[in-house]
Amino acid sequence: MARQKKKVIIMGAAGRDFHNFNVLYRDNDAVEVVAFTATQIPDIFGRRYPKALAGKLYPKGIPIFDESELLDLIKKHAIDEVIFSYSDIPYQVIMEKAAMVMSAGARFAVEGGDPTMIKSTKPVVAVCAIRTGCGKSQTTRRVAELLQAQGKKVVAIRHPMPYGDLAKQACQRFATLADLDKHKCTIEEREEYEPHIVNGIIVYAGVDYEMIIRQAEKEADIILWDGGNNDMSFYKPDLMITVVDPHRPGHELSYYPGQNNLLLADVVVINKIDSADPENVAEVRGNIAAYNPKAVVVDAASPVDVDKPEMIRGKKVLVVEDGPTLTHGEMPYGAGVVAAEKFGAAELVDPRPYTVKSITATFEKYPDIGILLPAMGYGTEQVKDLEMTINKTKCDLVMVATPIDLNRIIKINKPSVRVFYSLQEIGRPNLTDVIEKFLKGLSKAKGSSKKK
Repeated sequence: MARQKKKVIIMGAAGRDFHNFNVLYRDNDAVEVVAFTATQIPDIFGRRYPKALAGKLYPKGIPIFDESELLDLIKKHAIDEVIFSYSDIPYQVIMEKAAMVMSAGARFAVEGGDPTMIKSTKPVVAVCAIRTGCGKSQTTRRVAELLQAQGKKVVAIRHPMPYGDLAKQACQRFATLADLDKHKCTIEEREEYEPHIVNGIIVYAGVDYEMIIRQAEKEADIILWDGGNNDMSFYKPDLMITVVDPHRPGHELSYYPGQNNLLLADVVVINKIDSADPENVAEVRGNIAAYNPKAVVVDAASPVDVDKPEMIRGKKVLVVEDGPTLTHGEMPYGAGVVAAEKFGAAELVDPRPYTVKSITATFEKYPDIGILLPAMGYGTEQVKDLEMTINKTKCDLVMVATPIDLNRIIKINKPSVRVFYSLQEIGRPNLTDVIEKFLKGLSKAKGSSKKK
């Protein structure tokens, strides 16, 4: 009698879920992945994971449903196991989801760590975080700068954001700003890729991260994993750097899988010390010491600057912040608010009376955003909605605190300024020390290997 396949649903958000499938289940004939479910990202459900990526066991691909349909799917298909596969979730919430799944008759499981980390032939430096919005991207840029200064060819691989044609996005390479247009990148993708490209770093991203790493290895001395949300690295790191946020003390111990990143870290960067309460910094520092005492701790600030600061004082300003930081990152403010206060804005203008369509829906889903405008742009229509919302809002000035120049993407009908922020280490040890030690270790290992 033939062994019955285990029936599985993968809960995801168009990133970790596809990766887990690719490395664990794609060619696993003991398992039938019946469906993916999707959340966090709009308009992912209703599509299919294409047969070109799903492999020979799935000639019709795999359907993607909204997570709200999960319990019905479990019962309809007699599902054996549900695999949780997305990030930045409070422990309380993930266990509530586990209870619902188990009450419907299925097992609840989480995949991660070594079984899902692909081994590279090149050294890998991974930059991850304990929450969305910690300053991971600016830390990655600083690490890239230091590696380049040592004469290393760095290729960055970014955590997936595959919101378009998944088959076409299997393996994407970004070397110029024109490549962003070529691949029809969303605002979220541009925010992560553009700063690297401007700094001379080639970026890879997509869906199939085995294919991606093998391509990237051909043109890199060092692979730099640029993590997304608070997810774990898709690659086995030779150096693991985790960024923590004293504006959210305790979150390093209460969100999945951010605590994994804290425990795995060789180096922990305490960012935003310049704008955090000292007691919050002390709490985070104490948690690092208690849970990962062997980690090197780097203190850092995240100073803000503005291209035209003289325009801000006394003005009523609309602050546009990084979208994911305000939504599932749950940050009550970002660099734009800090800059508005620093440079003397008279008032922050509430965009909620002026929102349209998908931007209105974002505020309904994330009501705690308050009077800031998240730069949502997961598709062409949402970019149009963002543009319309900004242009309808009655304000003197728009402060754009996203990593890209929104004026390249949309037409803003009122004066605007750009807010910049970067990582600035405080004292020693710093990331220069970390990178120099890491490279010396690689050199010694290479020399030892040659002697053998």
